[in-house]
Amino acid sequence: MAEYAVLIYVHDSAHAPDATPEDLQQCDQHSDELADSGTMVAAYALTPRDMATSIRGDVITDGPFLESKEVVAGFYVIEAPDLDAALAIARRDPAVTSGGGVEVRPVHSSFVRSAAEAAG
Repeated sequence: MAEYAVLIYVHDSAHAPDATPEDLQQCDQHSDELADSGTMVAAYALTPRDMATSIRGDVITDGPFLESKEVVAGFYVIEAPDLDAALAIARRDPAVTSGGGVEVRPVHSSFVRSAAEAAG
């Protein structure tokens, strides 16, 4: 089955240090549904944009790479039989109905470090 990356674009990450369980409820519910269905391969929530550090050439700056209305707040990888199925799954992401959006891209290749390798 093919893998698709779903990049979540919103004003900022919902995972601020002062986020409450209520702030995260819709995102967590969507994530749980994907995990329970066996569709989700991996998921990563990113910290808020003000915690980013960007590198361009020899210059390192605080903040996101681009100043824009929306940033990548997180991403997940799903398995789906084809792009149409992946789009149907991604369309249910809470970002789509709350003023943000998602981008779906086929995964070309991947690497995941095993737990044994991480332990050293």
